[in-house]
Amino acid sequence: MAEAFRGEFYQKVDAKARVSIPAAFRRILDADDKPRADKEQPHVYLVYGGRNRSFVEGYSKRGADDLADQIAAMELGSKARMRAERELISRSIMVELEPDGRIVLPPKVREKIGLTDGDLGSAEAAFAGVTNRFRLYSRKVYDAELAADADDEDEDVDPLALVGRSARGG
Repeated sequence: MAEAFRGEFYQKVDAKARVSIPAAFRRILDADDKPRADKEQPHVYLVYGGRNRSFVEGYSKRGADDLADQIAAMELGSKARMRAERELISRSIMVELEPDGRIVLPPKVREKIGLTDGDLGSAEAAFAGVTNRFRLYSRKVYDAELAADADDEDEDVDPLALVGRSARGG
């Protein structure tokens, strides 16, 4: 696996719907999007599909291509493949980073994370690394989900034990 997206970052969303991609994430996006034409900036692929999701997932070019390859390997014409294509490929958008590391959040992305035009200029975005991709939330939604997760978690279970269970198939 390529370098993982790691960490939590909070960034202001300006009045023009621009937000800075965290520097650590930009380095991965840049490394995974070669070769490019001169002066062209790296791209981020924003997936806004999935009805039950309160976030948008961001992929590097390599990550987006890997996801597309996984979907292409599914049975052609199957209901699962058609849903995956619709939710993860059709309901996505490629955005080029500006030279200063910002992107403009497209309307569908803003809608998905619950940012209205009235929020622009005062809202914060939360970026959360999740291995081969990152999740983009509105800060309010991310904080609320973290609080809800804290209520649901078994305080006696070490998170490393969960990884061990997965590795053992249980």
